[in-house]
Amino acid sequence: MYDFAFQTPASVSDAVKMLADDTEAKLLAGGQTFIPVLKQRLNKPSVIVDLNGLGLSGITSAPDKITIGGMTTHNAIMSNPDIQKRIPGLAKMASWIGDTQVRHRGTMGGSLANNDPSACYPTAVLAIGATIVTDQRRIPADEYFQGMFTTALAPEEIVTAIEFPIPEKSNYEKFRNPASRYAMVGVFVAKGPAGIRVAITGAAQDGVFRHTAMEQALATNWSADAIKGIVTPADGLNSDIHASAEYRAHLIGVMTRRAVAGA
Repeated sequence: MYDFAFQTPASVSDAVKMLADDTEAKLLAGGQTFIPVLKQRLNKPSVIVDLNGLGLSGITSAPDKITIGGMTTHNAIMSNPDIQKRIPGLAKMASWIGDTQVRHRGTMGGSLANNDPSACYPTAVLAIGATIVTDQRRIPADEYFQGMFTTALAPEEIVTAIEFPIPEKSNYEKFRNPASRYAMVGVFVAKGPAGIRVAITGAAQDGVFRHTAMEQALATNWSADAIKGIVTPADGLNSDIHASAEYRAHLIGVMTRRAVAGA
């Protein structure tokens, strides 16, 4: 690692000011991506601003939504009884992220701010039609994700919470890399206030995306058979040592059918 200053703000506004005072400052949430990046010397921040201790964790349930604090860990999400009952696909997703140690440190807000193209949470946010709440505004899911490692967040903006409307149905299926447990292809399906949505992660070069052809088929007939004949083009999909673009295109169909059947 390179030398850096470590700051522990007393409030969100203090954290925002620290970011504004130094353009090379970076936020630390759970650190499950950030710390390895520092160890590999792929990033050289002058200041690290720690978001722990700012009261940004916690889960609250209302009749029409569940709100998850930005610093809430994967373990807290997977074990929350309200999420297990009302958004079971989200609880299942959190239980499949990393390993026990990662689930006790990694956070939803950190994952969404990073927007890794193989991350799981973006699919749940996009499929359910969640709202990302920051210290400055509210960002609809459809406007938030803007490409690989790119979001609508401004440089000095902090994710404080995520609001999920309650879907009628939800499920997540994930074809995991056996080593990293990242999604080679992950599919979240939801039927709820935002309509019928299918969101895909791990497959496309630009990150999470909606599969509109499958959404339209499921709107007519919510069943795995309704999407059996839909072919996903391999153009624009990832091809690497783990899987070719054509294989990922095949996996999208397989995992989506599993997700629908499970929902």
